[in-house]
Amino acid sequence: MNEVSAIILAAGRSQRMGAFKPLLPFGQKTVIQTCIDNLRSGGVQSVIAVVGDDLRAEDLKAHLKDSDVTFAINPDPNSEMSASVARGVLAVPETTKAVIIIPVDHAAVPGEVVSSLIHEWKEGARLVKPTVAGRGGHPVLVDLEFRNDLLNLDPEQGLKGFFTEHQAHVRRIEVNSNYIARDMDTWDDYRALHLEVFGIPPPGTPT
Repeated sequence: MNEVSAIILAAGRSQRMGAFKPLLPFGQKTVIQTCIDNLRSGGVQSVIAVVGDDLRAEDLKAHLKDSDVTFAINPDPNSEMSASVARGVLAVPETTKAVIIIPVDHAAVPGEVVSSLIHEWKEGARLVKPTVAGRGGHPVLVDLEFRNDLLNLDPEQGLKGFFTEHQAHVRRIEVNSNYIARDMDTWDDYRALHLEVFGIPPPGTPT
């Protein structure tokens, strides 16, 4: 029984990147496949990918056709992250009691971080946020006693505002990975992260 599901937020337009982030090469895999594999190595089997409603989303579905991933559709490419969170929550299996939420561009977060979040939840934490050197990051874990809150997040404040509002329930855990605070908003971000993780720049970029 899958008590913890993961929601990958992959419906963004990747405008600042100038390329579709989920399908960019990341080592021998793609960004989204690496994200899925790390979630599964951390103990999550049920994965929901929230994607857009366009040709790039169709490419993504084709790329993941053998990955046993559930797809949820966010048809509005201009919506805030809160809309994708809600779509993902509506798609989790009935057996799910907590969700791990991760933006697709945090693909370098190792499975050990995911398993640490789940461990804290099993120990009674309702909301879990990883930190490194005191700085919070992704992914986060939310017990589904907060399901209605996730379905009605403030579009302006998003998950950050939700965690602030419910800070009495939040357990912050220090992890040994600075990747929880590393995203890939721009090509320079992507190149730097790929170089740090794999020791080489991404394919197609100068050494």
